[in-house]
Amino acid sequence: MRDENILGIDIGGTFTDFVLYDAESKSIENWKNLTTPENPIDGVMEGLTQVTSMNRVRKVRLGTTIATNALLTRKGAKVAYVTTQGFKDVPFIQRGDRRSHYDIGWIKTKPFVDRQHCYEIAERIGATGEEVLPLDEGTVREVARQIRQDGTVEAVAVCTLFSYVNPAHEDRIAEILAEELPHLPISSSFQVLPKWKEYDRASTTIADAFLKPIVQKSFKEIKGCLDDLGIGDKVGVIKSNGGECSIRGAAATPVQMALSGPTGAVVATRVVAELTGLKNLVVFDMGGTSTDCATVVNGAENITTDFEIEWGIPIQVPMIDVHTIGAGGGSLAWIDKGGLLRMGPQSATSVPGPACYGRGGTEATVTDANVVLGRINPDFFLGGKMKLDAAAARAAVARVADQLGMAVDEAAMAMLQIANNNMLGALRTVLLQRGLDPRDFTLLSSGGAGPVHVCDLLEISGIPQGLVPNYPGQFSAFGFIMTNARVDKHRTVQQVSNRFDAATTDEALRTLVESAVNELIEQGYRDNIQVQRSVEARYLGQNHGLELPIDAQVIDEQSAKQMWAKFHEIHHARFGFSIPGEIIELVTIKAVAIATAEKPEISTLPIVQGPAESASSRQVRFEQGWLETPVYDRGTLLQDHLISGPAIIEESASVTILRPDQQARVNEYGYLLITAAGEKN
Repeated sequence: MRDENILGIDIGGTFTDFVLYDAESKSIENWKNLTTPENPIDGVMEGLTQVTSMNRVRKVRLGTTIATNALLTRKGAKVAYVTTQGFKDVPFIQRGDRRSHYDIGWIKTKPFVDRQHCYEIAERIGATGEEVLPLDEGTVREVARQIRQDGTVEAVAVCTLFSYVNPAHEDRIAEILAEELPHLPISSSFQVLPKWKEYDRASTTIADAFLKPIVQKSFKEIKGCLDDLGIGDKVGVIKSNGGECSIRGAAATPVQMALSGPTGAVVATRVVAELTGLKNLVVFDMGGTSTDCATVVNGAENITTDFEIEWGIPIQVPMIDVHTIGAGGGSLAWIDKGGLLRMGPQSATSVPGPACYGRGGTEATVTDANVVLGRINPDFFLGGKMKLDAAAARAAVARVADQLGMAVDEAAMAMLQIANNNMLGALRTVLLQRGLDPRDFTLLSSGGAGPVHVCDLLEISGIPQGLVPNYPGQFSAFGFIMTNARVDKHRTVQQVSNRFDAATTDEALRTLVESAVNELIEQGYRDNIQVQRSVEARYLGQNHGLELPIDAQVIDEQSAKQMWAKFHEIHHARFGFSIPGEIIELVTIKAVAIATAEKPEISTLPIVQGPAESASSRQVRFEQGWLETPVYDRGTLLQDHLISGPAIIEESASVTILRPDQQARVNEYGYLLITAAGEKN
């Protein structure tokens, strides 16, 4: 690796995290500062003042919530939707299911487009790609005139029937609209999501158009600020698939960033799996605003297209499968109408923040409860850079305790137990609901608040051991410096095993591979490009498919037979049965192009010479009551140090809690492996 540095930046809801790898010293620096919600780039620029050798920064990788927040808050562009005649109601009809089957007052989620801005074009492509009705270009120009006359439209989404089979009409519509409306960005479904299921494709394309103006504007501002520092041309943006792309590539298809930030922790977990040999890890990434959970199984993360930004509003681009809930250090305590204590999903965020931040917040949060219980040292928050107001935290929790008729510490314990149960539900979603046995996994905790709660979650989840990596408070940003550039391309090509057209499928997959590789090259990634091929298949008549990796370079009759045999094996492994001889339907072909980047070297710790020594001790509240608990400085721990609970292990951006019945051993990389007391680890 050249003697230059790599910088990862993760803009979160409460904090903006930074991880800087120094190639000369082979060391990693990490720090964080409060996010500035009104203009996130301000928080980034403030954090960059700590970089002393900006001219030696070779690469900056940025994970941002710009797209996520725009979708969640619905603060995007005014979109015009252009489609085949007779189909403009698709975004409003949506699917035939309901969120609440017995709620007669339930109302469907609104799409990201108003019906008055939906337009129809006289044209029709058939299901096999044939032209049923020629494109009437006059109606396209008339639609452009209406959009121009409306004056409020800021972006256009084009999605015609069966364009995933033959995009000729859709491409021409987009071309004409670009001529007539040169000031408006245009998203076409064949470029965004060339897959079947008309509503899913329409919803995803509309979301892309909804994001384009705000993302393009934000990235222009970000690049301008970074240009002033001399690093604007070195910035890569993290996509929802965990891969890096250029700012230009992200702005061209912003829906690819719908889940940008949380993917970093999953990428970093995959690196941990490679280093430690722990192949099955469940990620528990608890920040200030939310908790993200995902799995790494057999050393690989799970990529999905089954994602909804709101119930009934799918965004089907390839992304790392992350389940998010509103549970973080800033989650607010409140009493419901039945007099029961609840935690979140409302959050204090960074403004005003938890009561203990002393920034105007008065409501009790998870962080306030941890301060009251002695789990977080108010004088050592962010390594002492940010002092917490313990009195304000206690006063906030006391107000909750008064409503419940409980002692202050009892109320604080109840707050943590409810927050932990909320997060347990998220862990069960990514494990039990997907057929995975918790006993086969290690619980990796990250985020500033993750290590604080990992001890309790191990107790109630059935997961046998936990792992606290280095830099848990900036773990996503660490993942960013360890990632690669990646492009995922999917396309629907319907084939059945008893009438399989190998030549057509092979040609379509070759085209997809070429498109993915060219997209990387266009963004400046030319070296070390690897390609992965796969298909999604199912038994004819099934509703959901299984992914099959394809090892063969060419799809022919022989490789097709191997593919069908492999499907039976995978189906049996997943569902416990297979149906040899049954017709198999191939639905989607997939190509992934990865440009492997050079990675920072991860150094190991010296082997321990003697027992770990605590730096101090303090009273900490556990279920057993208040216990005098030794406090260890994580920076002083060496390989093979064994710490028995109860114990507190502090570092600058987080703190790990060990219950009285737990222990932690330090491995060669400095990670804390937590097990039940007395177990070998």
